[in-house]
Amino acid sequence: MSPLDLAPLNLSRLDLSHLDLPREAADLGLRVLAAGRWPESVADVALPVLPGFTGSSFSPLAAAAAGRCLDAYAYGPGSAELPVTAVVVASALGDVAGAVRVAEAVDGGGRLGPLLFFQAVPNAVAGHLAARRGLTGPVVCVGGARSGFEVAEVLLADGDAELALLVLVEQAAGPGGAGRVDRAAAVLLAPQEHCPTHRQLEGARPWVTPRARL
Repeated sequence: MSPLDLAPLNLSRLDLSHLDLPREAADLGLRVLAAGRWPESVADVALPVLPGFTGSSFSPLAAAAAGRCLDAYAYGPGSAELPVTAVVVASALGDVAGAVRVAEAVDGGGRLGPLLFFQAVPNAVAGHLAARRGLTGPVVCVGGARSGFEVAEVLLADGDAELALLVLVEQAAGPGGAGRVDRAAAVLLAPQEHCPTHRQLEGARPWVTPRARL
């Protein structure tokens, strides 16, 4: 990526710790039903291992934040199915650490493991989340937090999903990373007029949609 490519990028937007998620959602007529972050406190030192993903913090970050968000909404093993829920992964720079590792291996004439090919696209973890959590809405990956909120708003407005799980991921390995740490934030979004209660979710029937936007 050249300096010209980075010129319009607001590096301050890469620090998710300062992002006001409820305000961003409210600007588009959305409501935050639950949220989760990694890290949330100084106790969050080592990321949980995410089987099948290696060599980068990007996917484990997304999974950790998303898991906390869904668990905060009392959604876990043995609980009721969520209604049709989209998964939107948003990152201004994508998996920088993974890209650097691949580039270094290629430049040095090294061999690349098959897992690196699988996770070469950021939406690999979106599919993983959808499969493991039974989220049956569209799966989308876009660049940047604002784009993520806008895509979630469109999916909900068009009726493609009843809820949207938006996962924001930024690594410190990117431009202007000095002083930053790897961070992820996840929010479960609904339109202002459609905010199901836990009681409503308990009676929800599982949905299956044939569409998945990869």
